[in-house]
Amino acid sequence: MVRDLSKRIAARATLILVAAVFMLPLYWMVVTALKGDQELTTFPPTLIPLSPQWENFVDTVNFIPFGRYFLNTVLITVLSVIGAVFSSLVVAYGFSHIEWPGRDFLFYVMVATIFIPFPVTIVPLFILFARLGWVDTYLPLIVPMWFGALFPGPLYIFLLRQYLKQIPRELTDAARVDGAREWQVLLHVVLPLARPALAVVAILAAVYTWNDFLGPLIYLQDENRYTLAIGLQFYRSYYDVEFNLLMGASTLVILPLVVLFLLFQRQFIEGATAGSLK
Repeated sequence: MVRDLSKRIAARATLILVAAVFMLPLYWMVVTALKGDQELTTFPPTLIPLSPQWENFVDTVNFIPFGRYFLNTVLITVLSVIGAVFSSLVVAYGFSHIEWPGRDFLFYVMVATIFIPFPVTIVPLFILFARLGWVDTYLPLIVPMWFGALFPGPLYIFLLRQYLKQIPRELTDAARVDGAREWQVLLHVVLPLARPALAVVAILAAVYTWNDFLGPLIYLQDENRYTLAIGLQFYRSYYDVEFNLLMGASTLVILPLVVLFLLFQRQFIEGATAGSLK
């Protein structure tokens, strides 16, 4: 009894310590965003702002076109997440519940593409999109997510396929016997059972797209089309941005992701750790 209690206490203490280590950069970013100009230069640095400057967040939004960058990022993220969820579900269903020649071989080929570094594909993709006239538009950032053709699309398909294989084949076969077509089986049988895994894909796709820096840097040329990631770096490179304002902007950038995870953490954990279907 005492030994089991000690193990539980030690395990929880370890988890709290690890969580504190991972939360430290986030805490320091928020603290720095709340400091005034003079307090930024004090040594040793203060762990708690002596006089929190909440107006720094207002100055951040006014200092750069934060609203425009925010809307651009939201547009790209929403469309990319919808495309990633749709394409991953359709392809994963084909790899898990439909028998066709060469299915397993093509699945292994798709999995192998996960290990292809993105820099290797930069030049051919840019040439392709340039010939299509998509450079300086959002299409190169959105359209590939609707086909699962580029990383991280294959990763989402792999995760969903592993989850869908846990759905008993008797359910889909029974639906086919009753006269349901494949799209009906997918929408009415598989989709309701796959919601936790789809939540994982949606969150991963949202985080990836929201934080994507290299893609917008390559394909976007008009400053009015910049996303938050590239917009902040642009102003940090070309303008004398105060450090507390930059930390305030960074806090506002990651805040939607934190809220997203808090809202869907149950579905995320359920989908990521799913070992069986009830």
